Amino acid sequence: MLNHKLPIGEINFFDGDITKIMSWEKIFGFIQVEITAPNNLEHPILQTKLKIPEAGMRTVAPLGKWTDWLFSEEIKNAMDYGYTFKFIKGYTFDKANIFKEYVEELYELKVNSSKDDPMYLIAKLLMNSLYGRFGMADDSESHVIVDDSQVAELHEKYEVSDAFSFDNGKSMITYQDRIENDIMDTDNKLNISIGIAASITAYARIVMSKFKNNSEYNLYYSDTDSIIIDKPLDNKYVGKDIGLMKLENRLNEGVFIAPKVYGGILADGKEFTKVKGFKNNVKYEELKSLLDKDNNSLKLDQDKWFRSLENGTITISNQLYTLRATENKRKLVYVDNKLIKTIPFIINSDKKIV
Repeated sequence: MLNHKLPIGEINFFDGDITKIMSWEKIFGFIQVEITAPNNLEHPILQTKLKIPEAGMRTVAPLGKWTDWLFSEEIKNAMDYGYTFKFIKGYTFDKANIFKEYVEELYELKVNSSKDDPMYLIAKLLMNSLYGRFGMADDSESHVIVDDSQVAELHEKYEVSDAFSFDNGKSMITYQDRIENDIMDTDNKLNISIGIAASITAYARIVMSKFKNNSEYNLYYSDTDSIIIDKPLDNKYVGKDIGLMKLENRLNEGVFIAPKVYGGILADGKEFTKVKGFKNNVKYEELKSLLDKDNNSLKLDQDKWFRSLENGTITISNQLYTLRATENKRKLVYVDNKLIKTIPFIINSDKKIV
């Protein structure tokens, strides 16, 4: 948001290979392309949605060939890693750096406020939620509690998506204006731009791609804005300025079971674990045991809170949580029944794993 130009202004549609009429350097927008990934890339950098057996739809970075819509700058970056493309159609935009002053002012406010100062939290929230705000759905809904006698009237006047009866003569209705009534209602229009939101997330992936296939170190795990590697990063990537990485910890050893499921022993000998969706503590040795193919699941339990609008109650129930090494993102590789690494899925043009 601080340093990159974003799609704005007039939108132009094209059909076919736009590079035949416009130089690639000038193309800026979103393009439908046939993608061919290089066969030897250990950590692919272009993502798509796949149906994973026993896991459902997942966002995956595979190898192989498929068709998708991509941001032009992400295509240009992927070419540096050996990806090739066939252009089908797309949309081009004007471009400008529109958030630089906004981000600089809020970042200055954040760094000059103590963490217990409300302005610190306000500045952080305003920066972090900015691009997501531009990706909001444009079908804003309203909620109202009315007498049951008014429900039919609301159904006639609005598009009702949900109606919940309290069984006491009152109902909660979720609704939005009908399209034909909303066309001229500019006061209720949301200021959104899918292009802005999508390009910012693409730029973030471009930044992270620089760390994923670097011959100077081994990559063990990565997430949206973090990496775990076997040696310190070059000093030029680390610091307190906006956009730089920060050294969080040093590990003596670690295991990485699934997205947001990992743990290790820190340099001072203390152990830590992180398990998304599970609030209780999991011992590191328990997590480590999941590397064994013959003992690849861990049964845990935790208390969860449930609320009932109808009864006006909150109940606490103990639920079983099963933890295991998963192939939600990459294929697991075992040697002598021990999980040693993962490799990318390979897909065909129908987005089927081969």
